[in-house]
Amino acid sequence: MSIRLPGRRGIARAAVVLPAVLAAATVLATQTQAVPDLLEAPASADVRAQQSPQLNVATAGSRFVGVGVRGLVLLSDDAGRTWRQAGAVPVSVALTDVHFVTSTDGWAVGHGGVVLQTTDGGETWQLRLDGRQAARIVFEDAQARAQAGDDAAARALRDAQRLVEEGPDKPFLGVHFLDGQRGFAVGAYGLALATDDGGRNWHALMGRIPNPRGKHLYTVRASGADVLIAGEQGALFRSLDGGQHFSAIETPYPGTWFGALALDRDTLLAYGLRGNVWRSADGGASWRQIALGQAVTLTSGSVLADRSIVLADESGRLLRSVDGARSFTPVAGSFPTGLTGLAQGGDGALVLSGARGLTRVEPAQLVAESR
Repeated sequence: MSIRLPGRRGIARAAVVLPAVLAAATVLATQTQAVPDLLEAPASADVRAQQSPQLNVATAGSRFVGVGVRGLVLLSDDAGRTWRQAGAVPVSVALTDVHFVTSTDGWAVGHGGVVLQTTDGGETWQLRLDGRQAARIVFEDAQARAQAGDDAAARALRDAQRLVEEGPDKPFLGVHFLDGQRGFAVGAYGLALATDDGGRNWHALMGRIPNPRGKHLYTVRASGADVLIAGEQGALFRSLDGGQHFSAIETPYPGTWFGALALDRDTLLAYGLRGNVWRSADGGASWRQIALGQAVTLTSGSVLADRSIVLADESGRLLRSVDGARSFTPVAGSFPTGLTGLAQGGDGALVLSGARGLTRVEPAQLVAESR
């Protein structure tokens, strides 16, 4: 099942999982006229917030921060055992991703092209960018490229004009900051912006990423200056200089990647639809498929503190590798279906986000293999 955005092909994220998540997280995608209202309405207090769909989770020092539908942000200061709602979020749109640079400084993105910032560990948030501003940034960049004689800018300029005309109905789906100043936000229709001054100003990355068809970009992750962006139709892009230049990496699977990990400079792992996991040991020049035993979409993954790798799929299965992603073994136990994200705390436990909220996985359970 996929999400349909106005005017073009479908998009799935957080959202490839369950109809409940789709219905809640795509209000903006199906009701464009409601976007301005949701961009201007703060998230409401909700006694059932902990059971609401959460679309991603991150750590802010010892705190867990989850983000989800209706602008709901949840905080846990006891390693994911109990949760409370953040005090102030300025929008009511679905929030799709969250990342913290320090225990206090973090960023979240979501529908309506929103980019939010917190400087107090997620207690309160400020709107730094919305879809209207993002569209203007993209249009001005395409215009400048066209005036400079860029042969590819004509199509980019037409696409940018449509962004401006259609309004703030395009979601950001991934966010990552290299440090307190440099960060990236990526999303639907190839949207890609960057900041070099802590979010005070943003610029378009479209001219640097070889994505002329505007494929949806689902995640952006980085380790040092090594930046990976994964998207639909086999789209995988990498920068080794902190986002100054990106190159396309050819992959053998033409379907959607929901995430990618750079395990080291040479070893890459990409995962996505229908249980596809592929590993490259030569920087993307060649790939080997990793068998998982069932064709269920993989929605999230992470390298843990012990250097093992965990992937989560939409059926609620966790898979762990202790051999550098050459093979994966199911983790023992039953986990909620519709998983959308995961993060590891300082005590070694995992917190999973998904259609049913947030779930803690004990460290001992994480290393127990399924029989």
